[in-house]
Amino acid sequence: MAARMYTPETLADYLEVPLKTVYRWNHTGTGPTFSRVGRHVRYSPAAVEAWLKARESRAAA
Repeated sequence: MAARMYTPETLADYLEVPLKTVYRWNHTGTGPTFSRVGRHVRYSPAAVEAWLKARESRAAA
């Protein structure tokens, strides 16, 4: 069975950011890639993790 997809609401909960931020990312194209299922937006866990990994940074010591 495939991993469950995130909805915008569950993604916001997972990342601990406001739902409005997730919608802004979609609008500006700066968030994780997403798929449309009908008129619904869904995020694959792999795409979210890849997006997070690409944004990792090391703090200057």
